[in-house]
Amino acid sequence: MALEDPILAPMAAKLANWQPLPAEDREALLALPFRTISFRPQEYIVREGDRPQHSCLILSGFAFRHKTAGNGGRQIFSIHMAGDLADLHNSLLGEADHSLQALNHVQVAFIPVEAIQHIAFSRPAVGKAMWRETLVDASIFREWTLNVGRRNARTRAAHLLCEFALRLETAGLGERTHYQLPMTQEQLADALGLTSVHINRTLMGLAGDGLISRAHRSVRIEDWAGLAEAGDFDSAYLHLPAKVPHGAEAAKAGRSSPRQ
Repeated sequence: MALEDPILAPMAAKLANWQPLPAEDREALLALPFRTISFRPQEYIVREGDRPQHSCLILSGFAFRHKTAGNGGRQIFSIHMAGDLADLHNSLLGEADHSLQALNHVQVAFIPVEAIQHIAFSRPAVGKAMWRETLVDASIFREWTLNVGRRNARTRAAHLLCEFALRLETAGLGERTHYQLPMTQEQLADALGLTSVHINRTLMGLAGDGLISRAHRSVRIEDWAGLAEAGDFDSAYLHLPAKVPHGAEAAKAGRSSPRQ
């Protein structure tokens, strides 16, 4: 394996968003040992109760974290995309308290937990970047809790569509105003605490109001500012890099974006 294997470059780039990394720290990140594994849609990457020996970097595709209640009900509480260290928590916690599952065809790099711990504690800048990565994860969890607990169905759906758009744009994986949403209505329902029927009716309502349009799983945001308002969406909780417009700037950018 080459010293600077580009496979791990998305991880190094994302961590550098949280904390400037000296060249030698970046080289150490790119030289971490790993093995790549592919997962089919719905396959488990990590199961609740596992004692993971690796941290998981998403290389392509989308995955989601969830827990299942005693009555069989599932709650999805985060979506992960290329560049995300989707279970960095398990590098220290030891036992997985939730499951990580593939949404579509996913390729991941499994990095040994011992290697993650070593680089985090031996290189303070890397450790701080990883710490911030987990703090932003926690911030997103809090927002999703608020979304499900205190917002109505229309607001929940609009909020999720705005978040996904900005995160895709930030990661360089899509456009803010047009993207593929890799979730079934059942999965959206589990993420928003609704039924599939309610989700369908809600998305039709957003489309009927001219905020979005849909074709299969393609979502086009026709009115960014209007959708953000409908979703009670303020991107501050995402702690986006300064180079990415958000908040009022995002609304302005979305409003002025040409429709295609």
